[in-house]
Amino acid sequence: MAEQGGAGAGSLPVEPVRLQPGDDVHAALTALLLQREQQAGFVVAGIGSLSRAAVRLAGHDEPLVLSGDLEVLTLSGSLSPAGAHLHISVADADGRTWGGHVAQGCIVRTTLEAVVTWLADWSFDRAADAVTSYRELAIRRRASP
Repeated sequence: MAEQGGAGAGSLPVEPVRLQPGDDVHAALTALLLQREQQAGFVVAGIGSLSRAAVRLAGHDEPLVLSGDLEVLTLSGSLSPAGAHLHISVADADGRTWGGHVAQGCIVRTTLEAVVTWLADWSFDRAADAVTSYRELAIRRRASP
């Protein structure tokens, strides 16, 4: 059965973000969540460039590491204090494209522009899932003040 959030009141707060050269994508977006004192967020879109990409491909334990001039074609995923779950697709200077999980070590080359939405009524965590054996997203509605 799918976990559902249900409809919330009003529009979602959206924040455009620009990461700087040398920033680690995973670490910077997780830090942003903590700086904003949020418990749940989603990166809904992202583009930019990387000088190094660490992308964990499906079924692999260790990330594929790419270096050089890389374009970020897509970036999206969930943000929680327990960790970010981000997916990325990147292309090299010859147009070869890879996609998978963002691992530590995706380093911004010139810019990374993203749109983040904060879910103030929700709390995200990561919890062991008996079915998948992975730490999966645990969604909870936050108590009203």
